[in-house]
Amino acid sequence: MKTFETKIEQYAELVIKVGINIQQGQTLVISASIAAADFVRRVCRHAYLNGAHYVYIRWIDEELARIEYEYMTEQGLAYTPDWLVKGYEEMASSGAAFLYIISPHLQNMEGVDPVKVEKAEYASALAFRSFTEKLIRMQVSWTVIVYPTEQWAGSIFPDLEPKNALEKLWEKFFEILRLEEENPLKAWRQHIQTLNKRAALLNDKYFRYLHFISEDTNLKIELPQNHRWVNGLETNDKGSSFICNMPTEEIYTTPLKKGVNGIVKNTKPLVYEGQIIDQFTLTFKDGEIIDFFAEKGMDALQNILQKDEGARYIGEVALVPHDSAISRSNLLFYHNLFDENASCHLAIGQAYTSGLKEEDRVNLENINNSMIHIDFMLGSQKLQVNGIREDGTVEAILVNGKWAH
Repeated sequence: MKTFETKIEQYAELVIKVGINIQQGQTLVISASIAAADFVRRVCRHAYLNGAHYVYIRWIDEELARIEYEYMTEQGLAYTPDWLVKGYEEMASSGAAFLYIISPHLQNMEGVDPVKVEKAEYASALAFRSFTEKLIRMQVSWTVIVYPTEQWAGSIFPDLEPKNALEKLWEKFFEILRLEEENPLKAWRQHIQTLNKRAALLNDKYFRYLHFISEDTNLKIELPQNHRWVNGLETNDKGSSFICNMPTEEIYTTPLKKGVNGIVKNTKPLVYEGQIIDQFTLTFKDGEIIDFFAEKGMDALQNILQKDEGARYIGEVALVPHDSAISRSNLLFYHNLFDENASCHLAIGQAYTSGLKEEDRVNLENINNSMIHIDFMLGSQKLQVNGIREDGTVEAILVNGKWAH
């Protein structure tokens, strides 16, 4: 039986070899919580062992962030140094890879003025817009992963003592990341092959519309004629593969900006900037969210939809079977990286160009453009998803939340 030490070491190796897939002579840029310092050192070691030229680390201190929000002036919160932005753009232009190691701190922003958070996030997004577009267009390699903490574990297992909660979270975490397998690298490569086959099957169907139906959802989504179904495995401009999110269970594509009509209700809470939004409905007409309501987090939802013009449209539609590895855990993780991979989901905001055929990624007028990309979940064991072809023929894709074929 593997020890914790073995599994955490294999996690670092997995992130470097399969997730970011570091190349010989490549620079690796890591943004990481200080809570994950020991793990970051392991990742760095594997990066160098596998050919990294240089590893740059930008540390994130969640406690310091709260101090800044409490005491900094609004002008200070809105300030992003030009040298930092230019540095990221230069590293991206030179082919660096970008790894984001997140340690969720759900209660860290309780009591902080949401207006301050909103302004700071907007200013940062605006400053890094050019760099972010390189990520969205998959021009450079990037991977987002999570490192468990006691605070996050306490949110998931509130009835357990902090130490026991963290042990339980690591246990589930290792299962979901396939680190309990004898050879996690092989297991992940096989998993990606399975997702590739599923995407290929959907691409062969040439569906023009998707129809989502459940107790509280009746939503029809039009797809571009040049759409394609993809999974978390992407390829950058230099031809190197990488996985955007670990874990990943989704098959996704890009919808037409003005092709969404109907109503949808979330099936899992959305955690955004430390605030929980739940029991919400969105009503679409010609792609635009024309009405919305949330029993919890109404102000936060309204703030999201006011980010920019594109925040009232969606940029991604993703299919995840209800019997995925994360869904089978029957846990609510209060973090989109995990919860979105337990459920079919849509993303408010920016569209990924990877959901279009490569030759058609020049004309992007028909897909959404925004400074945000926020996933929310609508999958359940009662969800039916039908594909509709140009000639009107209908075929079931998901039945009772599971693949129909």
